[in-house]
Amino acid sequence: MIIIVFLPNRKKGEVVTKQSFLYGTIVLIVASMLTRFLGFINRMITARLMGEEGIGLYMLVMPTLFLLLTLTQIGLPLAISKNIAEAYAKNDEGRIRKIMTYAFIIITCTSIFFTVSLIVFAPVIATYLLTDERTEYLLYALAPAIPIIAFSSLFKGYFQGLQNMKPQSIGLVIEQIVRIGFVYVAIHYFIQFGIVHAAVSAVVSITIGEIASFLFLYYQYKKFQVKKTQAKQSSHILSSLLTIALPHTTSKLVQSFSNFLEPIFVTKSLKVAGYSTVEATKQYGELTGFVMPLLFLPTFITNSISVALLPSVSMLQTRNEQKVLFERMEQAIRFSFLSGAVATIIFMLFANPILTYIYGTSNASLFVKMMAPFFLCLYIHTPLQTILISLNYAREVMWNNILGAIVKFSILIVFTSHSAFGIYGVVIALNTYVLFVMCLHFLLLYRRTKFFLPFKNVFRLVLLFISTYAVAYMLKTYIIIDGIFMFMMLLGLIICIYTIFIFLFRCITKEEWIQFKKILWKSNG
Repeated sequence: MIIIVFLPNRKKGEVVTKQSFLYGTIVLIVASMLTRFLGFINRMITARLMGEEGIGLYMLVMPTLFLLLTLTQIGLPLAISKNIAEAYAKNDEGRIRKIMTYAFIIITCTSIFFTVSLIVFAPVIATYLLTDERTEYLLYALAPAIPIIAFSSLFKGYFQGLQNMKPQSIGLVIEQIVRIGFVYVAIHYFIQFGIVHAAVSAVVSITIGEIASFLFLYYQYKKFQVKKTQAKQSSHILSSLLTIALPHTTSKLVQSFSNFLEPIFVTKSLKVAGYSTVEATKQYGELTGFVMPLLFLPTFITNSISVALLPSVSMLQTRNEQKVLFERMEQAIRFSFLSGAVATIIFMLFANPILTYIYGTSNASLFVKMMAPFFLCLYIHTPLQTILISLNYAREVMWNNILGAIVKFSILIVFTSHSAFGIYGVVIALNTYVLFVMCLHFLLLYRRTKFFLPFKNVFRLVLLFISTYAVAYMLKTYIIIDGIFMFMMLLGLIICIYTIFIFLFRCITKEEWIQFKKILWKSNG
């Protein structure tokens, strides 16, 4: 089902009406599904036209872009969303304008600095860090994308703060459609001049797609920009932005640095355990190339929940609506569990056929079975972290993530370097990490707000998981999987049974179901 959303006509200067948490979440989920599908088409076209070497050059420069975007944005989109939601709750349109003014000034400075830095140091990065001089041209082509993506992110934060997810969702789809069209035409033309020219055109497609998205978001921003009024409260705007932005940026940098160090520690530890370089690379490649993308697949739903959750929690906190705030927090965690539980069950029971049909090998199936139950904690962790940031605990979240990274690497080094564990030491470290950080976040939330999940709701969710797993296990035992069509039919049947159990065990409230039906009726009507 695809929900087509339209932006209602409003006069210029009129603030766009906020949407319900559930409605905004559904809009983002549908947009994420569509953009993931379009992104898959884009990657498929790029891979087919450029081949392995061209894709290799393209992927070499992507981490550089992600790192520079983290540094350029410095967590401002998240901070904007929270602060605008709080100002909107107080009907302080003047403060909203000041927030955006400060944000534009900061992003302008960081964009200029990091874009110029990339252009100046591109030869050094290409030669000494990426160890392929050909990537210098790709880095130059990457530079214009940095300020465009950074400014687009401010507009996304603005609309998120107003609890309107439509502009961001439509912008994502526009970006992917434009990128696909440009990539197909550009690579077809430039491939005749060599693989480097083709790879550069693929990088340029990022900028072209982002420009299209930026123009749409800018048009919507000017159309729904708040009126010029005197701010009711104009003090401490910069500090309130940076209080959220800087710890969040530090958390993302810690994660990026952790991802950078992980393969280094893994390969060295496996060598200590007696693995050859080829064996270590192969097993780590199976884990990161086959298993991790599969386990991260459900996160597009939990990420959508988190984006819609942040302004909602911020508004409720500002209005001091404690009861509704706790209900919204419980709702977000419950929805995240519901979206991740069925995927976890499928991964646990059908790891072999899934890997075989997708990658042509089931060598990493044991990794999937071992990690899937623990990664259910990751699906809950995402909205849980958003709740804490919304409640002004960004600094504490940062320290939780840093502590989690320390625990992960400590376990990784100890277990992976032991011959009895080997690569499974990495699995143990990752499982411990996601469980440990989720527990830290829950503990922090309880200590600061006294919030906890109602026992009856937890019981229903556990009962749902166990019942669905038992039925799915019996179906797997008695139904012979003969080909991908039969396998897809079986998965569809399990999802249908899971949906029936959701209503049978009342894991979704009557009010939520009524609201969901209204949303579907509105979208189709």
